[in-house]
Amino acid sequence: LTEMDIFFGCLMLFLGLEVGRRVIGWSLTLVSIVLILYSLYGFVIPGHFGHGGFDLEAVVTQVYAGMEGYYGLSAKMMIQYVAPFILMGAFLEKSGAGDFFIRLAFALTRNTVGGPAKAAVIGSALLGSISGSAVANVSSTGVLTIPMMKKVGYRPHVAGAIEAAASTGGQIMPPIMGAVAFLMAEFTQIPYLTIVTVATGPIILYYITLMAFIHFEAKKHNIGQMKDHHIPSARTVCSEGWHFFVAIMVIIVIMAFGYSPGMSALGGIITLIVIHSIKSRKVDFKMLYEAMVLGGRYSLGIGSLVGCIGIILSLVGLTGVGLKLSWLFTTLANGSPLVAILLVGLISMILGMGLASGPAYIVTAIAVGPALADMGFPLMTAHFIMMWFSIDSEITPPVGLASIVGAGIANADPMKTMFTAFKYAKALYILPILFYYRPALLLQSSLFDIALTFVTVMLGLIAFAAVWENYLMRRTTLLERILLLGGALLLFIPGHIWDFAGIGLFIIVYCLQRYYCPAGFRQTA
Repeated sequence: LTEMDIFFGCLMLFLGLEVGRRVIGWSLTLVSIVLILYSLYGFVIPGHFGHGGFDLEAVVTQVYAGMEGYYGLSAKMMIQYVAPFILMGAFLEKSGAGDFFIRLAFALTRNTVGGPAKAAVIGSALLGSISGSAVANVSSTGVLTIPMMKKVGYRPHVAGAIEAAASTGGQIMPPIMGAVAFLMAEFTQIPYLTIVTVATGPIILYYITLMAFIHFEAKKHNIGQMKDHHIPSARTVCSEGWHFFVAIMVIIVIMAFGYSPGMSALGGIITLIVIHSIKSRKVDFKMLYEAMVLGGRYSLGIGSLVGCIGIILSLVGLTGVGLKLSWLFTTLANGSPLVAILLVGLISMILGMGLASGPAYIVTAIAVGPALADMGFPLMTAHFIMMWFSIDSEITPPVGLASIVGAGIANADPMKTMFTAFKYAKALYILPILFYYRPALLLQSSLFDIALTFVTVMLGLIAFAAVWENYLMRRTTLLERILLLGGALLLFIPGHIWDFAGIGLFIIVYCLQRYYCPAGFRQTA
């Protein structure tokens, strides 16, 4: 490189760091700065993590002029996978999909206990799959669902926490999964449709657990149904917005025929525009313009991460620190898969502070993916563990950006909201552990084992929620809580003997709750 190249390379490094700092804060920016300093001054570090050091020209060449930095994997994934679906999400939002999904969710839950909270779960799951951002999801759906939850009796911090937990799960909700499915397909070379199929069961379990927490909370505090009689039926709502589901189905069909993600997103956008124009009997040019502007703004928000991620990926390769981190990771795990999974959870939470699911997954996969492979984790299992853990920083204290946004809408204490969301999203922390010990959750077994595992893990998660909430069909006694906790743990342990033992304990508690009410325990079933 010439001196002028070095100058502009340094300028680009600075701009990449500054753009990242302005959009996502200091978390990823500081990691990038530390790696730059490590590349330049690694010779001052003693021991295994030291290296000979690289001059400024080598660092600039790697990041600015090499194919692993600004113009490498991060840019490729953002352009090919994330940006098209950000644009698709913008078209859905501007054409009224967000309002439709929320109305449909309220229609489906209008006659249920704690209906607004359950509507938040359904609406956030539908929208989150497309948007891929928990913060954006909370901001768009929370302004409708959180006030309704407070209106029927949910405490403010609980309302904000429910919306944050529901929106966080939406990032890995099939069929789009916020584009993270395409990123996994790129890393693993596993077909997109296979990833989406495997992801369906675990996310259903996550939302069943969240619904259980919500239901127990509503019954425990006598939170009733929605009193608004103006909510239309689900059939009426679907008759007005069925074309949104058609556009999503077109995406899946195009992908099934082997076309690129960009082509499938384009097909969905065109389908949406055509059907919207037919229904309204005109081409809404204002909507098209606003959707493209919104898509551009959302793309800039995600694209601002490319600089910092490019710096990290290129300098990890230049310095060899990736291999050293893998060595350290393997050493700390000491051959224990459980310790390795817990370390992945800790590392991904730190690396994923303030990031959307896609970029957080990329960083996590680069940081710990090779170490999991060296320890013998199956490829699918390792990447599903990393993908699930990569979204937990959205709600986990002390960062929890989705929880903070939910607390702001609910006028609640942010830290209290974060800890409550952490409680409600317990399946987000339990299921990645079970992915390794119960591979049937990822469809890696016979049909009988898959069905039995799904049922037993679901019962285990419901029992765990009942223990945490101290409620099943009424408030639980100490003995019932102990039995439920033991049943939950047995249902998580692989093996048919443990499955049936856990089911037995769950049935015992169910019968006690249904047919026996000790003095002082009001029956509320």
